[in-house]
Amino acid sequence: MLEKLRVAQGLERGREELLNRSTTPNLDAQLLLMKALDQTRAWVLAHPEAELSDPQAQQFQHDLAELAAGTALPYILGWWEFYGRRFKLNRRVLIPRPETELLVEQALSWLQRVDGGRALDLGTGSGCLAVTLAAERPGVRVLASDIDREALQLARLNASWYGVEERMSFVQADLLSPLRGPFDVICANLPYIPTAALAGLEVASREPARALDGGQDGLSLIRRALQDLPRALAPGGLALFEIQPDQAAAVSEAARRALPGAHVRVRRDLAGLERLLAVSRVE
Repeated sequence: MLEKLRVAQGLERGREELLNRSTTPNLDAQLLLMKALDQTRAWVLAHPEAELSDPQAQQFQHDLAELAAGTALPYILGWWEFYGRRFKLNRRVLIPRPETELLVEQALSWLQRVDGGRALDLGTGSGCLAVTLAAERPGVRVLASDIDREALQLARLNASWYGVEERMSFVQADLLSPLRGPFDVICANLPYIPTAALAGLEVASREPARALDGGQDGLSLIRRALQDLPRALAPGGLALFEIQPDQAAAVSEAARRALPGAHVRVRRDLAGLERLLAVSRVE
């Protein structure tokens, strides 16, 4: 009879296999064991002698091999954390990133001054932005839109998980043109990587190209959305677009042309990089 795999052995095996493939091999091994055992990370760390059943050991080995082969950890786990909440994921949507929390913080701050306002998350993906807005601001109605129907289904699932689905709407749409505004806040983490740059990026081999490819200069979809702001953004409203730092000047000029008289500025993230275009409309 083969000896059962113990938690401590699994952690060591995972660390060794991921040592040259991950910057966080210990944590990754812990998370894979969490999944296989259906336990918390604290439980895994507190029970080094616990034995895995054969199906659990097989699941762990399978997931470890998949991670070592280059699959992104959040897709293997089926979830990732964003703004203190865990969101279900699949491979049709982007993995939530810490830098996008800047967008959420700016939107939430703006919505504090709006009583019963409307917010739009354009290109919602997993719904992490839209659900966070709804959960943090119970008086606000949130519309989540995406061109991908399966992404919208995932966003709805996340909304249901956090009990905010009744205050949200989900619409399949190609950017702003079919949507009925106006909105007090528009959030958009649209694709902004130039097409030619994708080939040299690891993220392009791990996450859906449709959610990354921003056209020739990376601003194709953002420009289209900006052109609809005069119709979609309410007087006194705020539109927020995540960008690459080297796009700040070009996207700011595009915003000024699209909405003359608006207050246009670029916010820096915690690393000091120009990350967020903010367009506030004069009341």
